[in-house]
Amino acid sequence: MTELYYNSEPVFRVGGQPVGLARDAIRIEVCETTEGLKTLSLWLLAQGPKPGAEQADLLYLDGQTLDFGKTVEVAVGSGPDARTIFKGEISAIEANLVEGQDPEVRVFAEDKLMRLRMSRGCRTYENRSDADVARAIADLHGLRAQVAADGPTYDYVQQWNQSDLAFLRERARLIQADLFVRDDVLYFQSRGNRRATAVTLVQGENLISAQVRADLAHQRSKVAVSGFDAQARDQINAEAGPAAIKAEVASGRTGQDVLKNAFGFDESKGEGVSLRVREAPLKGGEADAWARAETLRRARSFVSVTGMTNGSPDLEVGSALTLARVGRPFNGSGYYTTSVRHCWDRATGHRTHFEAERATLSEDS
Repeated sequence: MTELYYNSEPVFRVGGQPVGLARDAIRIEVCETTEGLKTLSLWLLAQGPKPGAEQADLLYLDGQTLDFGKTVEVAVGSGPDARTIFKGEISAIEANLVEGQDPEVRVFAEDKLMRLRMSRGCRTYENRSDADVARAIADLHGLRAQVAADGPTYDYVQQWNQSDLAFLRERARLIQADLFVRDDVLYFQSRGNRRATAVTLVQGENLISAQVRADLAHQRSKVAVSGFDAQARDQINAEAGPAAIKAEVASGRTGQDVLKNAFGFDESKGEGVSLRVREAPLKGGEADAWARAETLRRARSFVSVTGMTNGSPDLEVGSALTLARVGRPFNGSGYYTTSVRHCWDRATGHRTHFEAERATLSEDS
């Protein structure tokens, strides 16, 4: 388990070199989700003396310290406990000038998935899996690829005037894979293959607030996918049910279990069944993979939590989360962190906002 701690002083590096931005830093936000593209928003007090100048002037707008394309790193913590929570390139600079208020400069930066967002094209991939497509796009952008995603091999996969990021997000959604980049490595991984930190949060200690919900609104007893195999000249029908999520959980009551016991739906009447029609599979293997992925997506989100900690730099998307003192049905491990937003300001210091999900309620609830 990773120990959590509170720290109120960020450390900045620009172009690989330490810079003294902490003096003028007003607020920081670092955001990331399972769809990838980590972003930074940095607010700076922009009024102050310049070296050799006789009077105060606007700062950070001359391109000397902060400029487009420069790499920015933000770390929190001190000494061996320091953690880098963002590394990316500056993509926008904004001046906020309001009468009666100190002028501010706001700097925006994004990680290297920004380059995929800004590249658009039309391509055809033959006899490739979604993981193969991720490797090919990583190579186009000079990135190394770490792919570990289960899925079918397609005769053809076509990218129709989409950005490379939007296209990869679409492929990841089909098979429920996570997409992210770290330094020069593009990751395209099924949830079980992603490696991240393990974090424990305790209400009343490091967990400041939490809203935890078990919701049956989007739970289904099974998911069906249909299509037509032109080569075999036959209809395709695939279904995925409780077995998909049962393979991922060790204990507890799943949303599908609770749904069946609470309402006793009759599947023969279509009750509790979801038919996926957005995509049309051309092979049985495609239909099987998509039905399973959609079942997992719904089942994994049965229990959701939105919370805030007193500053958890080790908390990241993919973290294995354990919650304590949040109520018997919701206590325990098995939560998967899907969204993280690290915030810092001078009034409250470091705060970490997060979202996580779990497929089960505790068995003893």
